[in-house]
Amino acid sequence: MAQEPRIDVETKAQGVARSLTKEQVQRIADALGQQGVWFATPPARAGRAPRPDHVWDLVGDKPHQGYTATGRAHVYLAEGHSALTRPLIFADGFNYGPSDLDALWTHFNVLYQKGTPGFFDQLRSMGIDVVLLGFHQRQTYIQANAAVAVNCIQRVIEERQGDNQLVVGGVSMGGMITRYALARLENERFDHQTDKYFSYDTPHLGAWIPLVLQQLAYLHESLQPRSDGPGQAELIRSPAAQQLLWGWVENEGYSGPVTTASELRKDFLDDLRRVGWFPMRPYKLGLANGVGTGTGPDLPPGTPVFDLSADPLQLTARIQPDLGELQNVGTIRFGSPVWTSATSHVAAFDGAPGGTLDSWGKIADAMGLPIQDRFRSSCFVPAVSAIALARDPFQWQSDLYLDLGDLPKDETFLDAFCCDISNSAHGGVSKALIEWFLEQLAGW
Repeated sequence: MAQEPRIDVETKAQGVARSLTKEQVQRIADALGQQGVWFATPPARAGRAPRPDHVWDLVGDKPHQGYTATGRAHVYLAEGHSALTRPLIFADGFNYGPSDLDALWTHFNVLYQKGTPGFFDQLRSMGIDVVLLGFHQRQTYIQANAAVAVNCIQRVIEERQGDNQLVVGGVSMGGMITRYALARLENERFDHQTDKYFSYDTPHLGAWIPLVLQQLAYLHESLQPRSDGPGQAELIRSPAAQQLLWGWVENEGYSGPVTTASELRKDFLDDLRRVGWFPMRPYKLGLANGVGTGTGPDLPPGTPVFDLSADPLQLTARIQPDLGELQNVGTIRFGSPVWTSATSHVAAFDGAPGGTLDSWGKIADAMGLPIQDRFRSSCFVPAVSAIALARDPFQWQSDLYLDLGDLPKDETFLDAFCCDISNSAHGGVSKALIEWFLEQLAGW
């Protein structure tokens, strides 16, 4: 039986802050760099979004954990349409704070090939109405935002002229939100009238943010607390992060299992199974920003990325090692170690094939440290997660580098999927993915 992945932290005395002088604490805080929410992605601002034909304010049809989520939809009618006729709902993904639907439009409508219109423009020219779905708190519970998606689906059905079926899905967590919403509606015997479901680099099995970087966010926050807004680890501790991340730690001094560290993740997966795991009625499509060849980016396990030496302070953070026991991922020293972090039985996620996130680069920039370009980005949504490999989310790490080229149909929960030709940025637009998706919609 496989050993449970875990992390172990050793701290001098009762904690880093208590074991150091005020001057040493300030040296570490200064080294860790600027304030702000770490890992949050700023909105894309290239180009301009057209004015939507309709704007809908949405409210979740039921609360989750006492919280009723809200959101908004921008409706863009297809060429020649005066009302919704062939609706496609495209839900926003994981980030901190409210969705920026104009930025979502400009990101996915980028010209990926000279002389070819953007993705959304092509959809509208095909007679497909685009409904962009956003959330006022992207980091809250997936079930709460799924209730907003339910409201959106119901509104589309009410507003639609004719009886054309819907296409429903989203990017990143948006694919999980709509997956849960459709499965919940089927479980409740509601006719969601959806012919196709799609997910765009969605972490069906889980997502990955390097454990040592999660710890550094907590550490910075504990050494230099903010009083004027959210702290560096605000996104990591959010309900959505706990529900989505394969490995999660609750603070810089946590020692213990990382796969089952959050009750929210266990509860969410149990809830997803309760409503049916996946919706059964729609034809299920998946797009992965990672390659399907099993080859990841060049990130040798255990390689130091940050190796700061500013006498007497030394700070080291490493690419996730591959399995093993008590493999060092981070150290802070003032002569002797005052904080060390080591993982056991954790796979080499950073270098796995998948959609990438520039987590290392963002932290290097925050710390003002030089970083090699190849170390800026690491795997965020492994390809095996984006194509919904038929595995238990708590046991799937042994298949991270699986060649998906000849995958038997019963090895994925999807009906069809497409991998990118390179390990591209999570949620990134590429010719291979967009043209495959358009082909899938051509007969709808």
